[in-house]
Amino acid sequence: MPEGHSVHRITRQFQRNFVGHTVRLSSPQGRFVEGAAVLNGRTLTDARAIGKQMFLEFDHDLWLRIHLGLYGAWDFTGDLLLDATIASANGRMGQTNQRGTILDEAVLDTAGENSLHSIGAPRRTRVRMSEQEKELNHLETFPPEPIGQVRVRLLTDTVCADLRGPTACVVLNPAQTLVAMNRLGPDPELDSGPEAEERFTSVIRRKPTPIGRLLMDQAVVSGIGNVYRAEMLFRAGINPHTPGKVLSDEAVRALWQDWAHLLHIGVETGQMMTMDDLGRSDYVSAMKNRADRHWVYKREGLPCRVCGTHIVIEEMSARKLYWCPSCQA
Repeated sequence: MPEGHSVHRITRQFQRNFVGHTVRLSSPQGRFVEGAAVLNGRTLTDARAIGKQMFLEFDHDLWLRIHLGLYGAWDFTGDLLLDATIASANGRMGQTNQRGTILDEAVLDTAGENSLHSIGAPRRTRVRMSEQEKELNHLETFPPEPIGQVRVRLLTDTVCADLRGPTACVVLNPAQTLVAMNRLGPDPELDSGPEAEERFTSVIRRKPTPIGRLLMDQAVVSGIGNVYRAEMLFRAGINPHTPGKVLSDEAVRALWQDWAHLLHIGVETGQMMTMDDLGRSDYVSAMKNRADRHWVYKREGLPCRVCGTHIVIEEMSARKLYWCPSCQA
């Protein structure tokens, strides 16, 4: 399932390419015909991400709520605008690291993924944006024929966005949108201030629920998924079974601040990079190989990078949990 950084990046794509434009909507699959008809021909006025959910605002107080879920993905084609975070001062395209510096060349991992491909490309190019599937294909015609079961297509004169396999795709009025937004926990990419931190901290510290479950609860905090949960708890040295109310105020606030830090890195680079202070060669290596980006995620049976104890795997909140029994005792 896409985690918060992916949805923020997809929302940026809509902000750059669709906001302020009249949009034609259709449902090639046929499962969103009525909703597409309601929004067809309206102007997209805003695009917002809160955690794993995206909200597109149209004129006449209409909203489209999208939750990609496990299988959802967006395909973008056309004159896609590039993000400033991957262009240096002289206009060369590269890839930022967590220190904000520019690498001269985009770094592809073993799956062919990099942040350049995930955020924009020239005309007649298809960019697929989801957590596990990103590809770059050159096209001969625009707009292209839909690929797969496209729930909804958003089309302007120059850009096309196709949505496939979402968990939710629904038209809302302002009151319904407010209810949906208010159900979600704080998102530090939207608000990293003291009130958001206090909201997160107060909820965690009064819950008897294990912190490993709380971090995956989107009503507690928005955007954290399986990867970030495992990595944040390791970085904090916290046992995932520890009840939230047992944690100190300082420990919970440190978790919030680390989530803000990691989420921002993810939004800027397109990768869930959780290893800090890497030199250039180590950073390039990590960007090429996902196994080098994380402390514990998908490292079950391997020695901990810090203490050498074997990383264990178990199930929590219906997802695989990775942790070190020694560092997180």
